[in-house]
Amino acid sequence: MMNRILEAAQFIQEKYKAKPKIGIVLGSGLGIYVDQIKNKIIIPYQEIPHFKRTSVEGHQGCLILGEVHGVPVAALQGRLHAYEGYAMEEIVHPVRVLAALGIEMLFLTNASGGINANYHPGDLVTISDHINLSGRNPLQGPNINELGPRFPDMSQAYDPELLNLLHSVAKLHHVEMKAGVYCSVLGPSYETPAEIRMLRMIGADMVGMSTVPEVIAANHLGLKVAGVACITNYAAGIKLEKLSHADVKKVAEKAMVGFATILTETIGELKRLGKV
Repeated sequence: MMNRILEAAQFIQEKYKAKPKIGIVLGSGLGIYVDQIKNKIIIPYQEIPHFKRTSVEGHQGCLILGEVHGVPVAALQGRLHAYEGYAMEEIVHPVRVLAALGIEMLFLTNASGGINANYHPGDLVTISDHINLSGRNPLQGPNINELGPRFPDMSQAYDPELLNLLHSVAKLHHVEMKAGVYCSVLGPSYETPAEIRMLRMIGADMVGMSTVPEVIAANHLGLKVAGVACITNYAAGIKLEKLSHADVKKVAEKAMVGFATILTETIGELKRLGKV
C-alpha cells in the first residue's frame, strides 16, 4: 500500500513542484470552489497512479493544485464513496497521498441532510464530532506503521482551533455558521423516517454518506482536520417532500458564496497567524 501512495505522490510532484500545506476535499455541488484557487494545475484522477474515478454526479474527479492567499493547496474535486463499490483503502487513498505530498491540515466538505430542527437547506455547519454507522473503518486490517499508530485517538477528531477559526472568520464576514454532530451511513438509499428518528435520539444533527473514512485516515496520519457540511435538504420524515440528488446539488451550489468566503479567508488567516 505504501508503494501505491508514494507512486501517486511522485507522479504529482513531477507536475507540481510546490509543497501543498493544506488539503481540501470538496463534496457534492461544492466542487466549483476551485475557482478560488490561483495559478492552478488540474490533474484528472484517472491520470494519477492508483486513483479511482468517481461515478457520482457533482463529483468532477480532479486534483487541483495551486494557491489560496499565496498558500499552496491541494484540492480533491470530488470523492469516492463506499456505496459506489469502493474499498475503504481506495476511498482514503487520495487523502493519504495528500499527506505524502506534505499537507499538515485537511478541510473536508460534504452535502448533508438536516436532522436538527434548527437546520435548514443552505445552512453551513461545522462538524464538531461524528458517529460512524457505515459499518466500515479504513484502518481495518494490518496497521501501516509508516502512516500512524494501531489505535489512533479520536477524542478530538476535528481540531478545535481550526473550528474556532472557521467560526471567527464566518462572523467577521457576516456568514451564519452553525455546529453539530455528523452521522455517516453507508447509502446509497436515503434514510427512512424511522432511521432519522433513531439518529436524532443518539445525538446526530445531520446525516450523510461520506467524510468519516477520510477523517479517520487523516487523524491516523496526524493531520489537523476541520469539516464543514452544507445542509442541502431536510432529512426524511421532517418535511413531506421527496429527496433527490439533483436538489442536493442545487442547494449546495447556492451555498457556495458563503462557503467560498469562509474557507478562503480562513486560509488567509492561517497564513497571517503563521500557521501555514
